[in-house]
Formats: sequence, structure tokens, C-alpha cells
Amino acid sequence: FSHLQEYTQEGSLCAQHCLNNLLQGEYFTPVDLSSIAHQLDEEERMRMAEGGMASEEYRTFLQQPSGNMDDSGFFSIQVISNALSVWGLELMLFNSREYQSLMINPINEKAFICNYKEHWFTIRKLGQQWFNLNSLLTGPELISDTYLALFLAQLQQEGYSIFVIRGNLPECEAEQILRIMRVQQQQRPRLIGEDEAQTTLTQTEMGFGVEDEVVDEDEELKRALALSRQDIDVEDEEADLRRAIQLSMQVGNVRSGSQEAGSTGGQKEMLTAEELRKRRQAYFDRYVQLHVC
Repeated sequence: FSHLQEYTQEGSLCAQHCLNNLLQGEYFTPVDLSSIAHQLDEEERMRMAEGGMASEEYRTFLQQPSGNMDDSGFFSIQVISNALSVWGLELMLFNSREYQSLMINPINEKAFICNYKEHWFTIRKLGQQWFNLNSLLTGPELISDTYLALFLAQLQQEGYSIFVIRGNLPECEAEQILRIMRVQQQQRPRLIGEDEAQTTLTQTEMGFGVEDEVVDEDEELKRALALSRQDIDVEDEEADLRRAIQLSMQVGNVRSGSQEAGSTGGQKEMLTAEELRKRRQAYFDRYVQLHVC
């Protein structure tokens, strides 16, 4: 991945890192985005002033903090949209009726940007492969075509807003290289600051061979046996996930879809959102280990 640019998290400037990871270059600085945010604030102020500068609504507006940026370095979707418009790029909400009516397979898109609360990150296709360019990870994460739809569905169920990037992205070195070659990833990147997987990471850096694969299979078998002793049935869990994926691809309320997905056959009580999230995450972890490159 030496030619693939990933800008890791610094402070709370995830919107800047998201944009630069998308464009694969240092195209935007915090000052650039702040300038766009201030311009949007001024446009909003002028629209509010049209109703009368002495009105209660106008005075209330002036007292409110900016909705386009804050002191932590967070920038709104309006700021990101305006920044991308400079490159002729547009955003379309992945779960919108307009986009869903197009019935486009996600693997045929070029990129997505995702947001949950105050965090933004990019998922981009380079060559013929997809990468998770989350600035909170220690490096790019390879995503298989099969896993992409599952990953997007998982993000939706966790409350993320996903936007499709429409338009032509600028040419970059990683794109040129990955057009003629494919990469494999033996070790998934960790969250920045995560120390639990340090031992495994060190072993992987020393070499990856047949013995490592056997150990991985043994560990997978142990986990499967442990899960079989629990009340949660794996087939029910997979059925939950498939139902969640189907619901997430429909137009509607994601939260209501999540509640429906959490209702499994044979269970007398509705799972809590946290229990459902843990079960789905456990399934995704096993899926990644078995299917993702």
C-alpha cells in the first residue's frame, strides 16, 4: 500500500482527512474548510436578515453557534459538499429514494463518505479494489467486493449516514498502480492507540506462512465451539444479518429496520440495540476472517 495515501487522525479534523483521503492528496487544509464554513454562515445570516434584523428569529440566530463548524474542528456536510463542488463532485445520500431507484450495485461506484456524529471517513475504489480509508485506523483496510455491501449495511445499522460520490475523481498515483496490479492484506489495520493486537501484529510482520494459517484455523475453531455453547444460534445470527442488510437497502427508517432485524425466530424477548450490535459484530468478525483477503 506504499503508494496509497491515508491521512490519519490529528485532533478532530476528520472532515479534512476524509476529503484528502478521498482525493488522495493534500488538497484541503483546516483554513480552507474554515473559510467555506464562514462563507456559509454569512449566507445563512443574510437570508435570516431578510426577515428583519430586529426580529426575534434574527437575534436568536446571531446568538447560536455556527452550524457549519465548531471549535473541535468538526465541519458539516454542507462544508464538505461545497469543498467537493470545486472538483465537480456531488454527494447523493446512499439510502435516499432517488439513489435507491437507480438500483446500482455498490461495487460499481467510485467512493463513499460516511458520517456518524462528529466523525467522517472515506471508502474508495482504487484500481479494482476497495479500501476503507478511516483516519482512525493505523493504515488502509482492504475490503473485498463481497464484503463491501455487508460493510455498508453494517454502518447503516450503526447509525452512519453514507453518501455516494458522483463525478470524476482526480487522477492519483495509487489509482495508476492498482489498475495493473492487485494487493493482498495479511493483517488488518488496528484502531490508532489500540495495543491489544500488538503481539499478533509483530508476529505477522515477521512472516506469514502455513503455520500461521493453522493457528488461525485453530483459534477460529475454538471461537466457534465457544459460541456453540451460548444461547445464540449462529444460523439465527446470520438470518438476523441478512434481514438487516435487506432492510438497510430499503427506503425507510433505519432505526425501525434495526428493531425488526433484532427480532429472531424462537426468541421470547426483543434484543436490545446493544445486544444486537454485539451479535452482528461477532458475525462480521468471523466473516472477515474467513472471506476477506
